[in-house]
Amino acid sequence: MPIDVGQLEAWVGGASWAFARVSGLLLVAPVLSATMIPVRIRLGLALLLTMVLAPLAPLDIQPISAQGVATLAQQILVGASLGFVLKLVFEAVSFGGQLVSQAMSLGFAETVNPGVGGTTPVLSQFYTMLVTLLFLVMNGHLQLISLLADSFRTLPVGEQGIGANGIWGVLTFASNLFGGAVRVALPALTATLVVNLGFGAISRSAPSMNLFAVGFPITICLGLLSVWLALRALPGAFDWLQTAAWDTMRRLMGS
Repeated sequence: MPIDVGQLEAWVGGASWAFARVSGLLLVAPVLSATMIPVRIRLGLALLLTMVLAPLAPLDIQPISAQGVATLAQQILVGASLGFVLKLVFEAVSFGGQLVSQAMSLGFAETVNPGVGGTTPVLSQFYTMLVTLLFLVMNGHLQLISLLADSFRTLPVGEQGIGANGIWGVLTFASNLFGGAVRVALPALTATLVVNLGFGAISRSAPSMNLFAVGFPITICLGLLSVWLALRALPGAFDWLQTAAWDTMRRLMGS
């Protein structure tokens, strides 16, 4: 059976564009890019998604050419941009947990976080685990894969790509990082602020009292209580951040 070299090259090119976009997403996106997941599983997931999405990629671009190399880099950037927008949501939640930790004098309590390759405050890791479970329960990973598949239709391979306007949109959404962190931490921060104001009034009325020895355990206990009471507000803050992220990603993909 004769082999058409041109057709074979076109098939390889189509699979390369899909694999580049999928790889860019899996390298950056939260949950899917976690280092706790073995490399073989992530590679198998990338190959599986490539097999499914390869028919959506064009076959008229030669992979071994200057245009092919530029297209390959462009597809990696498109996938990484999608993952980066969603990663900002999780970083905002983690930053909110760090703010709460510092407010309740638990900033020194850190744990190893293999997801970032370093240490993070315990509350940051706790908040990140909660929103990760919420993300999976709400089928966020399936929605992300669906958006990736739609991107081959709304942002075809070989066109302009995300462009300067798309990159500026990603940077604009990054400004929500601090606002989202404050939204996550605001209930607990308000409670700890009231506690600190109370200790300030006590120090004025009883200057001889050792507030460091008395206030430290009280601040931690009341801080943990405020965190427990504020957990019911965490899903709403995460949903607000996630909705803004999905809107940004859809505009980025032209849908």
